[in-house]
Amino acid sequence: MIQFKLEGEFIPLIQLLKATGLVGTGGDAQAAVMDGLVKCNGEVELRKRYKVRVGDIITFEQDKIEVI
Repeated sequence: MIQFKLEGEFIPLIQLLKATGLVGTGGDAQAAVMDGLVKCNGEVELRKRYKVRVGDIITFEQDKIEVI
């Protein structure tokens, strides 16, 4: 599991995927979200600009990101 320390109130979902290195570009991140490959707290998240906050668990493929 990847732990990501949030430096503000929230981070947009596509930026989180890029910041953790799970995707190479913003376009890859947008495609992953639009294709339903990303889950937030166990639910498929289709909003690219979803505001990820402390305590959220993001799942993409085999990777999990815990936002702390």
